Amino acid sequence: METNSSRIIAIANEKGGVGKTATVINLGAALASGGNKVLIVDMDPQFNATRGLGIETEDGATTVYDLISYPEAVPVEEALIKTKWNRLDLIPSHTDLAGAEIELINEDGRENRLAMSLERITEKYDFILIDTPPSLSLLTVNVFACATEVLVPCQTQPYAYAALEDLFDTIFSIKEEINPDLGITGIVATFYDKRTSISRNILEKLKSDDQYKDMVLDTVIRTNTTIAASTDVGKPVIFYRKSSYGASDYFDLAREIA
Repeated sequence: METNSSRIIAIANEKGGVGKTATVINLGAALASGGNKVLIVDMDPQFNATRGLGIETEDGATTVYDLISYPEAVPVEEALIKTKWNRLDLIPSHTDLAGAEIELINEDGRENRLAMSLERITEKYDFILIDTPPSLSLLTVNVFACATEVLVPCQTQPYAYAALEDLFDTIFSIKEEINPDLGITGIVATFYDKRTSISRNILEKLKSDDQYKDMVLDTVIRTNTTIAASTDVGKPVIFYRKSSYGASDYFDLAREIA
């Protein structure tokens, strides 16, 4: 991959509990295992992606909070953490990030703070995957302003399906007003359980809906896969259950989007 062709992918859904963070860390690990240089940026104040990679940030450590609060004063390299896995790096989050929206409310260019911080290192990575909070906030706007594309995990449940409309309204608004280069990687169905009619029906709705059908990826993340990939483990599922179908789902997703 050319050094100037880094793909910055926001993994986003305004509804919580859809497997967003599990997708971030396991897709990142699968891409890194395939030879890509990958950076995960944790932009969620709950810092689940950070914990999901087995990282505990010490008091005073530089995190993404410092980068968006002082993008010109804090070098991004100070926040970079090399994980224990080859080609997989992390910029961790912190609970302080929850207050950033209020702190930056009157700052000029507040929606471009993350882009400013990451600009100097984007060419060093093939993929930059950014985890987002499960709500529309200044943090989410920063991510969409920085990203080149958005990958949308959608739990195969009615509420998650219904929430897609608001999410895509937000994405298209950001594309129109802030980041004209923002594209859609696709929608990946998560928590899919072929044994339940609800799960099957929602997947069918996604594939038949005129608004979404062209965006739906072939890969489906099965329900046991998503649970096995819990961030509580502190290790991507592909590294502790390499031969499981759980790992295979994320390898399939990596191949499909790469």
